[in-house]
Amino acid sequence: MVSLIKTPDTRNKYWKPFEGKTKNHRKIVEVTYRSNANSDYTEKIQELEKNFDYSTNSDYYWTEPEQSLLYGTPLYKAASPTQKKALNHLYWVIQNNNTAASEVNTIIYNQVTAGVFEAVGGYETLCRELELETSQEYHHIHAFQKIGYKTKVALLGKKRFSNSLDGKSNKSTQKNSFFSQYQDSALRFIAKMMLKNKDYCSSRYLRELEKKNEFFPTPTQGSGGRFAPPSLLKFFTLNWGSSPFLACHYYALRYISNALLKSQEHPRSQYFKKLEKQGEFISAPTAVSHYHFLDESFHSTTSQIVGQDMYKDFPKPTAYEKFVANVAVYRAQRHVINYHGGLSSGLPARCFHDDSFFMSFIYQLLQTPLFEMSSREALYWMEKCFCQEHEGFEIASKYHKGFVSDFRRFFDRLDYLWPVNREMRLIDSGDSVAEGFQSSIKTFKQFSSSVTCGNG
Repeated sequence: MVSLIKTPDTRNKYWKPFEGKTKNHRKIVEVTYRSNANSDYTEKIQELEKNFDYSTNSDYYWTEPEQSLLYGTPLYKAASPTQKKALNHLYWVIQNNNTAASEVNTIIYNQVTAGVFEAVGGYETLCRELELETSQEYHHIHAFQKIGYKTKVALLGKKRFSNSLDGKSNKSTQKNSFFSQYQDSALRFIAKMMLKNKDYCSSRYLRELEKKNEFFPTPTQGSGGRFAPPSLLKFFTLNWGSSPFLACHYYALRYISNALLKSQEHPRSQYFKKLEKQGEFISAPTAVSHYHFLDESFHSTTSQIVGQDMYKDFPKPTAYEKFVANVAVYRAQRHVINYHGGLSSGLPARCFHDDSFFMSFIYQLLQTPLFEMSSREALYWMEKCFCQEHEGFEIASKYHKGFVSDFRRFFDRLDYLWPVNREMRLIDSGDSVAEGFQSSIKTFKQFSSSVTCGNG
């Protein structure tokens, strides 16, 4: 990992901060860094991961029941107490597998953008905070993957599912090729031409990759993988690593991931506190979620202060910078928050994925020893879950409305955004129960047809 706190001798040759505007948010960054550095939440997560044993935690819910796979469906209501707990545990695993993938993105882009801030100069504390966050994310990822893997092995066996669901890390970058090299060169040329007056602040992280003839990192998992295809993501990477304004804007986008994670982990943290107050047993995964929520609260503060306030330190964005920023938020609405425009009835508290994302997983799950169904029985129960209205759709709608309200409050403060982005119009168009219901019916029919043909 590249150190983020080296400051070049020319740091203020081309730019000086507007001190009157920066005083308050600099203080918040300093307080956030000190608090984060003095906390021991990451160490507690490491200890919980080290000692995790599924059998010790298997007889307890890891969060409130509504954060369970298939919650509110006819199948969930018919499930045994043991099966309901297993569905609760698998939901935790799936959610945190996605969280781990998104935190790989954070590791990459903390380094990309911190390289800009160190080149500008005067943001040493922020760079230290980003370096600390990056170190924490490595430990978070390791804990989620290890606990998730042990849980799935205990419930489902080692060879039941594909790599995307077995707790193993997936490659997050494209393979190098001549075309990739040509594409990188072309995109680099465009970014430098459009941001030619900002050569002084190009990210050291990206410049060092150039010197080594290495390719820019291109995540294919998590929020980054949903945000844009590899070629377009490289273009955004170049811009985030070449402009102080766009480096700040990246944190407005990062806030989306912070808020989506908060929607999951705040209820888990509240569950932890409830158990603690009542003197009841607290499972290791519940505690991990609680301490991760506390760690990530520092990261969310960073996203807010940089994304909402720090960009005002710099000259007003050019028409090109505004365009890049608005296209990024538009894509985030379409592909990160409102994935495929549907609500999930299978993962009801995670409504930014529709049911096509994991239909095959549910089908395989019902045929494991956990449920012992035949293929025909699995499809019968899946039809009842995905083609009939039930409580799961209502819970998905509740979470989605919360997202819309939160994101509107955040993005309304960004004066450079188009109305469609500032008002979050795209994500407000697909949150109805009726639309989610119709989407689930269509998805199930397509999946069932493919399974029937395959078995025929």
